[in-house]
Amino acid sequence: MIENKNLILAIVLSVVILVGFQLIGGRLRPTTPPPAQQGASQSAAPSTAGSGAAAPSADVTQPAAPSAPAAGTAPAVRTRAEVVAGGQRVRINTPELHGSISLTGGRIDDLTLVNFRETIDPNSPEIVLFSPPGSTDPYFAEMGWVGAPAGVTVPGPDTQWTADADVLTPAKPLTLTWDNGSGLIFKRIYRIDENFMFTLTQEVENRGAEAISINPYSVIARWGTPVVSKYFILHEGPIAVIDGTLKDLSYKDLAEQGVIKYSTTGGWLGFTDKFWLGALIPVQDQRVEARFVHTLAGDVDKYQADYVGSPEVVPPGGTVSQESRLFAGAKQVRLLDRYADEYGIKRFDLAIDFGWFYFLTKPIFLFLIYIKELVGNLGIAILLLTVCIKLAMFPLANKSYRAMSQMRKLGPEMTKLRERFADDKARLNQEMMALYKREKVNPASGCLPMVVQIPVFFALYKVLFVTIEMRHAPFFGWIQDLSAPDPTTVFNLFGLIPWDPSTVLPAALHIGAWPLIMGVTMFLQQRLNPQPPDPIQAKIFMFLPVVFTFMLARFPAGLVVYWTWNNILSVIQQWVIMRRMGVKA
Repeated sequence: MIENKNLILAIVLSVVILVGFQLIGGRLRPTTPPPAQQGASQSAAPSTAGSGAAAPSADVTQPAAPSAPAAGTAPAVRTRAEVVAGGQRVRINTPELHGSISLTGGRIDDLTLVNFRETIDPNSPEIVLFSPPGSTDPYFAEMGWVGAPAGVTVPGPDTQWTADADVLTPAKPLTLTWDNGSGLIFKRIYRIDENFMFTLTQEVENRGAEAISINPYSVIARWGTPVVSKYFILHEGPIAVIDGTLKDLSYKDLAEQGVIKYSTTGGWLGFTDKFWLGALIPVQDQRVEARFVHTLAGDVDKYQADYVGSPEVVPPGGTVSQESRLFAGAKQVRLLDRYADEYGIKRFDLAIDFGWFYFLTKPIFLFLIYIKELVGNLGIAILLLTVCIKLAMFPLANKSYRAMSQMRKLGPEMTKLRERFADDKARLNQEMMALYKREKVNPASGCLPMVVQIPVFFALYKVLFVTIEMRHAPFFGWIQDLSAPDPTTVFNLFGLIPWDPSTVLPAALHIGAWPLIMGVTMFLQQRLNPQPPDPIQAKIFMFLPVVFTFMLARFPAGLVVYWTWNNILSVIQQWVIMRRMGVKA
C-alpha cells in the first residue's frame, strides 16, 4: 500500500542518515582518483644515515626529493624525551607551539601544541605533533637542496648547522649556517608566527668560480602507520590540493601504490589527522613536482610527502634564495581561511573534511561559532543553531507534518476499506486512491520535504563531527567534552553506584543519560506519526527507538544533544499542527 511504502521509506531515510552517511556519505568529497603508480621508472637510491633520507634518484629532467630508504632495518627506538635531550637543538617557543629544531640536519622534528591537551584535565600533557627520528613513530619536516652537479656537496640529514640564536620565537627569527668547504655557503632562515605557520628561506651564496644549478625541496616524513578513527565520514591520511583539486588518499592506498606523483602550480600537501595537520606549502605561483611515497624499513612503514622546485642557478659571486612554508598545528577554520587569504594558498580550508555539502557545511559552522561567541557555550550554541535551522526549514517541515496529520486523520476510514476489500487488493488500491483524491491528500507529500532536509542534516552532522571546536568543549553537568560519548551508563545508575561497568561490559552496551533521553524523544515523535496497519510493521517501528539509542550511545555527546533537541522541537511542532487540524495526538 502507498502509506506502507511511505513508512518504509521513512525507515530507509533514517537509516541512511545514521548508518549510510556514517559509512559512505563522508567520503563524498570533491576529489579525483589518484593516478596510477608512476614509480617504476624511478631507480632506487642508496640509503644514508641520520634521518633515513636517501640520495636523490637519477632523474635526468627533474631530481626527486630525498626519500625514506626502501630497505634496511628500523633504527633503535628511544623515548621521545631521550632523543630530544640527546642532540644540539634550538628551542621553539610561541603562544601555540613548544618544541625545537635539530641542528643535525636542520629538521623541525619536535613540536607540541600548547593549548591542546591529551584530556580535558588542563594539566594533562600537551598534544605531541612532531617527533624526531629514533623515537617512536617519528614525524618531522625537512627542507634542502638536491640536483647538485657531481663533486658539489649540499646539506644532508647529518649536516651540523651553526645557529645564531638559542630560541625561535615570533619576534626572533633563527638563522642556521653551513659552509660546504668548496665555496658554497648555505643558510636557512626560520620564521614563525603567533600560530602554526613556519616560513623558511633557504639561501645559497656562491664564492666559487663556476655557476651551479640546484633544486629546492621540502619533505614531511611520517614513520609507522598512524591509528585512525576508521570513520569513512572523516578523512585521515595523505592529503593535497593539486592545481586546485583536492586529493585525499588512505595510508593503505599509498602503501599499495608506492609512489604517486603530481605536477602542480602552488597548492599544498601533507598528512591530516582528525584535528591536526602537517602541510608543505610551496610558493603559490611556482610550478613544483610533488609526490607521496611509501617505503619499508624492516617492518616499519614510512610515508612521505614532498615536492621539488625548479632549478636555481647560482652564479659566481651571486646568491639565490627560495622561500617555502610549513603548517604544523590545529585545523581551525578561521585560521586556515586567514592563511589562505594572506599567502594565497589554494583551498587551504579543505584540510578540514567538510564533505560534498561544503557549500552548506562551512556556512553552518561559521554561524555556529558566531552563536558560540555570543553565548559562551558551544552546547547552547548547538541548541540555538538547531532552532534557527528549524525556523529556516519550517515551511517544509510544516507541510510534512500536515500531510502526516491528514494521513492519521484518514486512519479510521482506511481501516474500514481494508476490512471491506481484504480479498480484493486491486479494488482496495482503487478505493484508497479515490479517498486520497476526495480528501485532497497526497500520501507522498509527507516524505518529499524530509528528503529536501537531508543535506542540511548531513552538513550539520559533519560540522559537529569533524571540527576541532567540538574537542573538549563543555556543556553542562556531566558532559564536559562534546566530542566524546556520554560518560554515564545505566548499569551503575549514571554514577550513583560506585562501580565501573567498563571492566565487565563492552563499550557498545553502555547507554548514557543523553542517549536514553534521545530514545524517549524518538519514541514520542514516532507515536505522533501515522501508525502502520500491519502489526508486524508496527512492532518494528516500536523497536526502532531502542536500536537508535544503542547506535547513538557511542556517538559524540554533541551529536546526541543535537538529535535529542531536534526531536523535542519536532514533537512540539507536530503536536501543535495535529491539534489545529483536530487530530487526536
